[in-house]
Amino acid sequence: MTRLLLVLALAAAAQSAQPGSQWHQWRGPSNNGVAVGDAPTTWSDSSNVAWKVEIPGKGHSSPVVWGNRVFVTTAIPTGTAPAPAAAPEGRGRRGGGGPALVEHRFDVIALDRATGKVIWQKTATVATPHEGHHHMYGSFASNSPVTDGKRVYASFGSRGLYVYDMEGKELWKKDFGVQLRMFRGFGEGAAPVLHGDRLIMLMDHEGDSFMAVLDAATGRELWRVARPDGVTNWSTPYVAGHAGKKQIIVSASRRVHSYDFETGAPIWSATGLGQNTIPQPVQHGDLMFVMSGYRNPKLLAVRLGQDGDLTGTDAIVWTQDRGLSYTASPALHDGILYMITDTAMVSAFKTDTGEPLYHQVRLPKPYNIKASPVIAGGKIYYATEEGDVIVAKTGPSFEIIATNTLADQSFVTTPAVDGGEIFLRSRTHLFRIAD
Repeated sequence: MTRLLLVLALAAAAQSAQPGSQWHQWRGPSNNGVAVGDAPTTWSDSSNVAWKVEIPGKGHSSPVVWGNRVFVTTAIPTGTAPAPAAAPEGRGRRGGGGPALVEHRFDVIALDRATGKVIWQKTATVATPHEGHHHMYGSFASNSPVTDGKRVYASFGSRGLYVYDMEGKELWKKDFGVQLRMFRGFGEGAAPVLHGDRLIMLMDHEGDSFMAVLDAATGRELWRVARPDGVTNWSTPYVAGHAGKKQIIVSASRRVHSYDFETGAPIWSATGLGQNTIPQPVQHGDLMFVMSGYRNPKLLAVRLGQDGDLTGTDAIVWTQDRGLSYTASPALHDGILYMITDTAMVSAFKTDTGEPLYHQVRLPKPYNIKASPVIAGGKIYYATEEGDVIVAKTGPSFEIIATNTLADQSFVTTPAVDGGEIFLRSRTHLFRIAD
């Protein structure tokens, strides 16, 4: 029996390690929140939890998975924090302030997929952050890592970028020489983007902003483009393909920009999004979907193929300003765009027309949502702050098929789904959910 279980585990790991199937980045193999294959429907504290591991420190980065390894990042205080000082003006309870600014270790952890045991844990750097983060939803390790099966890329934002091989040996690191100043001290969080042999780093904040593209193997900077200054932005870039060429799409509060993947030259832009952009763009065919959900919420469906300023042109195929995500990125599957608000109202739209299939339907309890939805096996998973994960059917009508509760947990991090298993990171623990 033990030999059979080992064979099955190795087969699952081999399947998940196939290119294009593993959950190697925070929005999954196709960068749209959709997993390859199925995933468990039900679990609890007493069933279908393969393991539960406490993660030291605090980090709201999502786990990523490759083969038999799971990677997370975290920030661990090195000493006892002093009593917090009064929040600066404009940074009250709803703003930043966050923790006292004490020295932290910024760690990258590799866990064994089968057992949850730590294979290696490396301290990328030890530093005292120059600015805090949101008292509830921020962390000093909110930038999700990414891997290509050869290297693990971990960004700690202002603290630099650190790259390891799969055994934990540091290969290279890069200090971008910037200390980001984020709106209201909410904290940092845009993830690095790995596409082919290039790594994309976005540094949007209240000061001199830029996007840099690096050689993934060496860290050599290939090009850098200045970004609009003074615009905080948490939206991770997206690499889109159209007409045989690639472009990098960056959502932002004042203007969405598209850049040539090879050179950084601007291709098109459009105004219309509101403040505090967080959701990552997503692509379906020749349509790009960009969204903001805070002040003046807006969703733009932009048809690729035109250059220049697209504001007010027929390139903006449809828009929506109700029921949009503030924090969570949308999931896109089979021509349907799924989203959820921070107050747990779910919507689904036809991608080609924007027609609502269902709109602003409330989940059965007054949940709070920060994690992005993920899809596997015809099911969509919504992880909540209250410790429940709601499982609903995908498709034109909304139907809940399971509510799964893990006691004393709170989820603000997007799950990873790989090889028929779910990796759930709570504020304190990492879980492997497996039938």
